[in-house]
Amino acid sequence: MLFLGIIWNPNETLLTLGPLQIKYYNLLWIVAFAIGWFVMKRIYTHEKKTVEQLDSLFIHCVVSIMLGARLGHVFFYDWEYYKNNLIEILLPIRANDQSSLFGFINGYEFTGFTGLASHGATIGAIIAIYLYSKKQNLKMLWVLDRAVVASALGTFCVRLGNFFNSEINGKQVEESFVFATKFIRNTVQRGTNTGDLEYGEAMRLTGASTPNEAYKMIEESPQFAARLAEIPYRHPVQLYEGIAYILVFVILYYLYWKTDKKDKLGYLFGLFMVLLWTIRFFAEFVKKSQGGFEETLGLLSTGQWLSIPFIIVGLYLMFRPKKAA
Repeated sequence: MLFLGIIWNPNETLLTLGPLQIKYYNLLWIVAFAIGWFVMKRIYTHEKKTVEQLDSLFIHCVVSIMLGARLGHVFFYDWEYYKNNLIEILLPIRANDQSSLFGFINGYEFTGFTGLASHGATIGAIIAIYLYSKKQNLKMLWVLDRAVVASALGTFCVRLGNFFNSEINGKQVEESFVFATKFIRNTVQRGTNTGDLEYGEAMRLTGASTPNEAYKMIEESPQFAARLAEIPYRHPVQLYEGIAYILVFVILYYLYWKTDKKDKLGYLFGLFMVLLWTIRFFAEFVKKSQGGFEETLGLLSTGQWLSIPFIIVGLYLMFRPKKAA
């Protein structure tokens, strides 16, 4: 890839096993959890906690984060769709009249778990750690202060997965912009009129037998050069966020190991909330609309409205007065 006009058209599926697809997005979620476990193992070893305690935390978080992320997307961003497609809320499938699931269930396609919201994931993680802390007789904020060190690095993996999925893209920019990226697979609803390919358009236009073949033809065939030129360049906002989240990890990792901030109950968790959601708040200014309730409230995007309470809670935890002894 070269700067100034990046054409981004990766096959989001890493491996196909019969009707199952291993997508980069799903794999990077797994990587995020794996990295988180190893980071927390070092922390728990330092804190003289057992591997059994760590494994219990891991199980609580995996289940609650995935469930929270999914339900967050459903209720915060796309309830209008899911209220009429309830079966798709917790299953990795999507209605598609032209597809067949496992070769005999017509009208659905296997998509993997897509449509996950970070605000929902955070709420799920907090609930998981509350339940875990009660079970292990640990202070909830003590656990949160340590868990966010690992979580910060996991958020980078998720945003990298979004980039491979060509989703959660930025607003349109000129081709001359240094990071301008043309997301060929960024498909939109019919009648959107943004220049992006509409759902199913690639295959209708090219006559290809598979979506991957169709997207490749649009990218490489001179026959479709005019349509390729119509697809707009956008901010690769997923990478902006991802790189910023690496910096959040570095800050938290340093503060945990090199300072006494971990001894101030709630400080590292509060700092994580402030840094993460402030980054998200400002990233939303160059991110295309993700839907949700922003049209009702106006002024800010759904992601910005959802981020504000997290930032406020973080500031309180960082600067709350110490209780008198």
